[in-house]
Amino acid sequence: MMMNKETIKRLKKKSCQLKIDVIDMIHTAQSGHPGGSLSAADIVTALYFHFMKIDPEDPSWPDRDRFILSKGHACPIWYAALARHGFFKKDELKKLRRIDGILQGHPDMNKTPGIDMTTGSLGNGLGAGVGMALSAKYLKKDYYTYVVIGCSEHNEGVLWEAALCAAKFSLDNLLAIVDYNKLQLDGYNEEVLPIEPIVDKWVSFGFYVQRIDGHDMSAIIEAVENARSKKNMPSVIIADTVKGKGVSYMEDVCSWHGKAPDDSQYKKAIDELKEGLA
Repeated sequence: MMMNKETIKRLKKKSCQLKIDVIDMIHTAQSGHPGGSLSAADIVTALYFHFMKIDPEDPSWPDRDRFILSKGHACPIWYAALARHGFFKKDELKKLRRIDGILQGHPDMNKTPGIDMTTGSLGNGLGAGVGMALSAKYLKKDYYTYVVIGCSEHNEGVLWEAALCAAKFSLDNLLAIVDYNKLQLDGYNEEVLPIEPIVDKWVSFGFYVQRIDGHDMSAIIEAVENARSKKNMPSVIIADTVKGKGVSYMEDVCSWHGKAPDDSQYKKAIDELKEGLA
């Protein structure tokens, strides 16, 4: 399927802007998780700025699409998308992880406009998504539920229980997207607890599975469109990504899972990311 070139260009620039916001807020807070926020940036951008039916003026609109960031520690990318969408003032990004701010270290639905589900304890996001998708079915609503999952969440048994339920109830209004950057806090997935063959596992659980380059905006859009058109079964997209994508010294480096750049590192990161805005 041919993608509109202007749409792709717009989304790529938007993703770069969100990455700049991520680095800026984490540097200001001197706390946060840059690696997994950057790896998910293109996915979040495609959903929030191309697909999702939402209304910043009415964050609790009953017919809105739902979004869950199961890997809640990567919330800076979510906050950036919400701010750029107008759910709250961009000035709030400067107060990440501050007691007087609305942007917690993990997403909190009671504090931040636009957050559909509080997350942090890994593995639980898909279960919440199953509940939302089931609710839509029972209430005869046409909203769609998206859940972004970290690859290391596959180590959690509760994820697979939720997958069983999604298949049992034929939740074709549910899409899980795996941010498969292959790293977790302590190292590579394959060293800590291997999760391959990941595609075969999801297929065996009754999902429609696609595997894509998670930084190819055209591929992301096409895969989401394919998933949304699939009937009578839930979908999952395995998005191969790079932790720290867009900042050279962070890419595929485990130590950037959860630390803030110093002043010189901040400048280098911003300079690199700004090239994508040209």
